[in-house]
Amino acid sequence: RCQNQKPSINHKMKFTLFAIMATTAAAARPQLSLQVRDGNFDGLDGLDPSLTWSSSTTSGDYDLEVGVDVAARPTADIASLPRSAWGKATRSFGAWGVSARADIERENMDNAAIEVNANNEGDDLSFKLFANAGSSGGSLNNIEATKGFTSGDARVTINPRMDMSTRDVDATITWDAGNTAVSLEANRAAQSIKVTQQVSDRTEVSVDANKDEQTFTVAQQIDDQNKVTPSFGLRSGKVSVAWERDLGDDNSLTTTVKPDEAIDMEWKDSAWTANINMPISGTSIDGANISVKRDVNF
Repeated sequence: RCQNQKPSINHKMKFTLFAIMATTAAAARPQLSLQVRDGNFDGLDGLDPSLTWSSSTTSGDYDLEVGVDVAARPTADIASLPRSAWGKATRSFGAWGVSARADIERENMDNAAIEVNANNEGDDLSFKLFANAGSSGGSLNNIEATKGFTSGDARVTINPRMDMSTRDVDATITWDAGNTAVSLEANRAAQSIKVTQQVSDRTEVSVDANKDEQTFTVAQQIDDQNKVTPSFGLRSGKVSVAWERDLGDDNSLTTTVKPDEAIDMEWKDSAWTANINMPISGTSIDGANISVKRDVNF
């Protein structure tokens, strides 16, 4: 005799997620990404294209959003194409805006990563929690809160966080007065501070310090098209230089050089964005990793 089994919360969640994806009608513009896997240029097998799609709709008091990341390659195994999917529900409860989002990955369909946000703009207060829910049960991983207020001409924010598994607590405190900003981060093991000063319309200086390293950065706007940002590690001696070139119409090319580490390039051209990472050792380039993506209409 067959017995009806009560579906698990996880199976209900996955069914609801894909049901919403099947019924939402206000589809957003999909995004096509093209990557070179592991720096492999040998034929089309080295390409790793994917298609990211999202959609939104409204049901009663709830705003619903869903999205999916799908491999865009020919295959007879249709089930292997979806890589990840997510769903999000948002609604208001009085002065509070509350949202809950669930993410599932193809490698672990029996587990969902949950993120819940609650925000009260009038009180400048928000809460966030991260959890997991699956066939083997659920767990609360992290919780955090953010409180903001005005002190004189500055905005102050306090952001305490707790890891529920270890009970470790850390916090970030920021003080922003426009031209000057200070950020202090502390936990049981270490503390760090970052100070940023807008020296002029074209120059910004920042110092990021902890017990292991102190980094000094200067961002200099050379002209309307060119910005150079060198950084110096005062203890390690590491140096990096970023050059950003404005190509007009919100297009840009940014190149960052870290000697004996890598050369990174990001090229934004209209709907296209290309990223190139080239690890370097001395004067030798040890291969390249390329990622290209763009928004497409169907």
